[in-house]
Amino acid sequence: MVKGLVPATPDVLGADLLIQKRSAVTGTGELRAKSIAGLVFRPTRPVAHEDGYLTEVAKTAWHEWGDPIVQVHITTTLPDHIRAWGLHQCSTDRLFVVTGLVEIVAFDGRDGSPTRGVVNRFIVSDHNPALIVVPPCVYHGWHNIGTIEAVIINMPTSAYDYETPDALDLPWDSDEAHRTIPHRFQLRTR
Repeated sequence: MVKGLVPATPDVLGADLLIQKRSAVTGTGELRAKSIAGLVFRPTRPVAHEDGYLTEVAKTAWHEWGDPIVQVHITTTLPDHIRAWGLHQCSTDRLFVVTGLVEIVAFDGRDGSPTRGVVNRFIVSDHNPALIVVPPCVYHGWHNIGTIEAVIINMPTSAYDYETPDALDLPWDSDEAHRTIPHRFQLRTR
């Protein structure tokens, strides 16, 4: 029998295979996972009104905000498609999922970081909105795990430089990514 599990009857077929569920949050709503140093996950919430919903995306009053907005862009990702792994040497990404169901993952591979080797994984959507702030030199990417095209807003701290982009990529399905980052995106089908 699984530790901590008390079945309704002592003779449950497969009881030795059961895995105790673990909530991603505590009873007060705090994330259980150790956050990557500098990475911020700020849940927001849709507020219902007589005409629909309003969800705050970002406010300068939020302590997580930091630098001013210098650029805003939208990225779309088709269902069961993956955009990973990206990394910025200087810029911070501020991501917000507008529509779709998206698994956003970050990995800290920074030398000297107190959270080197830590992976953070978030499931966000228009029903579970959050602002995710990814600091420089942290690998990050996402998988659209929903059934509709996902729309993600990014409000980076540096404007895109067309001549010398700060964006560096490591293809998610490459052998190099598999050796470097301890997370595997799971495609459903293609």
